Amino acid sequence: MTTITLSSAAIKNMFEQLHHNFGGSLSVNVKEHILTLDNELGRGHIRGITFKGGISYLEFDMEFSEDVTLRTGTDKNAPICFAYCSEGRIEHSFNNESERHTLENFQTGILTNESNAVNTLYFRKDVRVNTSLIVVKTVGAEQTEKRNGLNYRLQERILKGKTAENTIYIGSYNLKIADQIKQLKAIKQQGIVRSLLIEGLVHMILALEVQQHTDDLKNQENQTGSLNTREMESVREISSFVHNYPERQLSIAELCRKSGLSPCKLQEGFKLMHGTTVTDYIREVRIIKAEELIKNTDLNISEVVYSIGFTSRSYFSKIFRNKYNCSPKQYKDKQNMMAVSA
Repeated sequence: MTTITLSSAAIKNMFEQLHHNFGGSLSVNVKEHILTLDNELGRGHIRGITFKGGISYLEFDMEFSEDVTLRTGTDKNAPICFAYCSEGRIEHSFNNESERHTLENFQTGILTNESNAVNTLYFRKDVRVNTSLIVVKTVGAEQTEKRNGLNYRLQERILKGKTAENTIYIGSYNLKIADQIKQLKAIKQQGIVRSLLIEGLVHMILALEVQQHTDDLKNQENQTGSLNTREMESVREISSFVHNYPERQLSIAELCRKSGLSPCKLQEGFKLMHGTTVTDYIREVRIIKAEELIKNTDLNISEVVYSIGFTSRSYFSKIFRNKYNCSPKQYKDKQNMMAVSA
């Protein structure tokens, strides 16, 4: 087992210590730190970035070759940590306590600390883990000038004016957050554009975590719904299939056969992940694909309509107008005009 103790929670110092202990290669892009490992200790990367206002994002996308324990202390005003596990599982304990809490695949968690507490994360050998942590600095009683900021509002939402204690809240399964993290990983831009895109998605993930916590409190009798982890994974696979093959005429019955889920569970999963029904999701995927084809190809409108699985051009025009506030032809004409002027 390898045990690492980090003396600082500041991203820059933290990554210097991680680099010193784990080896690998450390790169810094604007304020984003990425430690890439491919050695006897493990493979993967650890990423961290700090934004204005005291919000930081940490991501562990790792598979260690041995058990790894990571210990880090907190300040007098200990932060609130919003956690999400999109692959594998991770364990946590406070100080030197023997009790461990487990965050499983697709689960949300909220961690609060008393002053100067120590947090310990446990990574099991040969288990691929992808865990994201959003760390929110709290505002001290004397920092009255910061009480209009996002940090203070989140602090009031979670702590409700009480003094922070060592508590961990394990919430429901949530596939929407996994989708946002997937988009975050897909960012190819560099420099300030990359930083802005990451910050926007991190705030979206944070909003979804807070909403999940609110929803869970309203329905504590049924925190995780009726779907288990395997069934949630099936919903994600079916979502990817629909996204990759929008032109196919997909029925609920066919998707149920492919996923092994009942119609009720399939619909429940799409409601959890996308906030909509299976049919509405298929239509949304097709209309977005159509917009891409109109913008980036020479296909005429009829060819676009039939290439994405619609059978009625008038129906397509209606839902396209509802989404983009113009007809497909007007949209294509506008794109052509922009191309000429460029």
